Amino acid sequence: MAGKERQQSKLKESDVTGLKYFDKLSPMLRRLHDDGCQRDTAGNRELHYDQYCMLILLYLFNPIVTSLRGIQQASELQKVQRKLGCPRASLGSLSEATDVFDARRLQEIISELGDQLQPIAADSRLKDIKQTLTLVDGSLISALPQMMEASWRKSDTGSGMVKWRLHTHFEAAKSIPVRIDVTPDGGGEHDERAVFEKTIEPDRLYAFDRGYAKFELFNKVAASGSSYVCRLRDNAVWQEVEKHSAHLDAQHAEMGDILSDQTVEMGSSKSRVDHPVRVICVKCNPHTTRGKYRGGSSGVDSDGVLRIATNLIDVPAEIIALIFSHRWAIEIFFRFFKHMLGCRHLLSRNQNGIEIQTYCAIIACLLISLWTGKQPTLRTYEMICFYFCGMANEDELIHHIKKLTPHSA
Repeated sequence: MAGKERQQSKLKESDVTGLKYFDKLSPMLRRLHDDGCQRDTAGNRELHYDQYCMLILLYLFNPIVTSLRGIQQASELQKVQRKLGCPRASLGSLSEATDVFDARRLQEIISELGDQLQPIAADSRLKDIKQTLTLVDGSLISALPQMMEASWRKSDTGSGMVKWRLHTHFEAAKSIPVRIDVTPDGGGEHDERAVFEKTIEPDRLYAFDRGYAKFELFNKVAASGSSYVCRLRDNAVWQEVEKHSAHLDAQHAEMGDILSDQTVEMGSSKSRVDHPVRVICVKCNPHTTRGKYRGGSSGVDSDGVLRIATNLIDVPAEIIALIFSHRWAIEIFFRFFKHMLGCRHLLSRNQNGIEIQTYCAIIACLLISLWTGKQPTLRTYEMICFYFCGMANEDELIHHIKKLTPHSA
């Protein structure tokens, strides 16, 4: 990796364009300027938190800047210094930044940017759902074994990869992530259900897959004043309390066949769901997933029946199925986000540094939506990257933006 960094060609002023689009972000980041300066007893800190974030965002948007050394080179350009308000940064100060600055400070900025974003044109079939539809899932990113942490983990686990999980809350109406928690991959407090339990908010409608199916989690979501729509495992069991007539409105025929709709009791005397719950079974295509390696299995096979548990008692069954179908938007987002995050090259070796890079990538997602006023795609991100490195002009960028799905007014 270091060799590749040394081979990177010298950046030129002409390699960096489009910096005017950072103008609106600079005032929001300014509150971070003095963050971490408490340790600077000598008073000689030159690289501040807001400046570091602007350089990370430049890295995320400019494909010519591919490494920490590339960021350092960019900081030497007068155009970058003038437009981003950044001084020349040394490799040492860039490396030290993740030990000095607190990633959590970026969460409030993410929230403020999210509040500025108008919803994307909503699915009219969900107009009677008043809670905020929030998709929940986790995705793994892997750090290369050159990283220091991998060295000691390799001796313990025999693995050359360090894996981190992005625990993500994604608002379907705005098509943006509103929260991502980064943890090492593993059980205990880092288990995806344990992390979700700590982040439950009121007045949301959470949609999640069967990895989150847990009675205690259902209970805590309901107790918080929120609702859930969760796929159950194929071997899930319950006791029927009441059977509802299964029907499928012609308007929702594309959702497939509703096989059954029941009010049920779930659990035993040791662990049970403590509120009314429905299980809706929907016909789907059987699916067998083969593992990456011979004999392996990812554990996501389907027997052709989609079993959905929910505490939405009075919502039509076909609407429940429709709500769950929106969950796949988060899978599409993960593909887009990992491309933007540059998971092929994490800039830091510690959790706080990875969180800073992750939160900056969320900010980048929000900026794309705010800049364009449209639902971004991977092609949008690529077009903006072409513009930032001078390969596309502003007219070509605007032409692309006009073709995107607009946000609702």
